[in-house]
Amino acid sequence: MKKLFGILLLLNFTLFSQPNYTILISFDGFRHDYMERGLTPTLKEIEKNGVRAASLRPVYPSKTFPNHYSIITGLYPENHGIIANTFYDPQTDETYTIGDSTKVTNAKWYTGEAFWETAQRNGIIAASYFWPGSEVKLDYRRPRYYMKYDHDRPYKTRVDGVIDWLKLPYSERPRFITLYFDAADSYGHNYGPDSDSLNHAIGILDRITSYLLSRLPETGIEDSVNLIFVSDHGMTQVDTSKYIDVEQIIGNEYKVKFWNWGTFVLIQPEKDQTEAVYKKLKQNEKHFKSYRKDEIPDFYHFSSSPLLSDIILVSDLGWEIGTTAHRKRYIKWNAHGNHGFEKDQLDMHGFFLAAGPDFRKGYKTGTLWNIDIYPLLCEIFGIPVRSNIDGRAERIRFLLTKNAF
Repeated sequence: MKKLFGILLLLNFTLFSQPNYTILISFDGFRHDYMERGLTPTLKEIEKNGVRAASLRPVYPSKTFPNHYSIITGLYPENHGIIANTFYDPQTDETYTIGDSTKVTNAKWYTGEAFWETAQRNGIIAASYFWPGSEVKLDYRRPRYYMKYDHDRPYKTRVDGVIDWLKLPYSERPRFITLYFDAADSYGHNYGPDSDSLNHAIGILDRITSYLLSRLPETGIEDSVNLIFVSDHGMTQVDTSKYIDVEQIIGNEYKVKFWNWGTFVLIQPEKDQTEAVYKKLKQNEKHFKSYRKDEIPDFYHFSSSPLLSDIILVSDLGWEIGTTAHRKRYIKWNAHGNHGFEKDQLDMHGFFLAAGPDFRKGYKTGTLWNIDIYPLLCEIFGIPVRSNIDGRAERIRFLLTKNAF
């Protein structure tokens, strides 16, 4: 009888000492100030009962894949491998691009450890309804449950999938889940951050949040669920006239390879021409900055990547930089909004909103760093933080009730 009582006591302790459930929700491209447009009653209600940051600082470059992977690994791109949405590896002569499923699912590109890997090593089941890195072909590096990315998957279908996971039997149910929506990014690019269309996208995201909240009670665990809303970056107004053609600046007298274009350009001249090309670029700096690889300012947290060329050009806010051929594609794209610029430009900052049993109530704070979300998740789940990450728990743990004074 004593033995049976001991087993029951241990089982009871195990059941009631389990961490709460946490859903990490990404609103791609949702700028820090979008909630102030009077279009988000649901998000505003969550703010009253949770934590809201003034903004969420991205990593450089403020692009989708680098920042989503920084959020989930706690690492800067120079350390986690995904330095852009598209980039070239000169060692293997391969190009990674987010539109190529063979590259996106190849684990070799992802040199960080995603939180779902950390969680599952510590006995916590994880799931992902879309997130960069969640589809890799190595089983042990994926969440137990995941969905292959489908840009056109209806938003309600995504929420329904999450609810279905939360209704699984206790022993099969994920405690950590990611969820992704693109509306603010897609509408921001196409119409600009100040457009009526972007406001429409904000409304879409608020309504899908309301739908998620309306379905959570069906799980029977709604009081044990943390919701963390984040965005990977912000958005700024652009037009095609603001373009820097690097080929025209360099001219035809040098042999140069271009490895990237957009808001930064990687340039690899012939070795005996590097200094001459660099000097010419420095003399013609207008709306961009030129750096040798070894002189990139430390605040970029970018220079140690082996994927960089000898010369790196970084454009000013709102300016596109690249080759003559890329200029034609940029004009054809005809974007009215873009991102990827320096992380400390306020237009590039995303948002952070969280509520649930582990978060303080009605609490507002200043700017948070997105690399600190990984250690925040470790704090929530009570698991060790990897010692080699760039994020720091001490910068963010004050958001949690157990650390409130």
